[in-house]
Amino acid sequence: MCYQKLQRILTAIVLGITLLFFTLGFNGDTKMFQIAVILQIFVILMLLLWAFTNFCPSIWFLKKIFPPCDWKK
Repeated sequence: MCYQKLQRILTAIVLGITLLFFTLGFNGDTKMFQIAVILQIFVILMLLLWAFTNFCPSIWFLKKIFPPCDWKK
């Protein structure tokens, strides 16, 4: 597994968990709704950080553990 694919998979998982918390929040659990909003804001801020500075903390960390993708295979 390469770090670029793993970062995308982890982002999708976090967004899926956020969607789950939103769903639980709409069913009346206000704490889950608050957690969902906080997670969503966190993901938005991380994407904006990556867009404006070309620095992504998750890629920086995953790059130290996993190799880059070989897209030519």
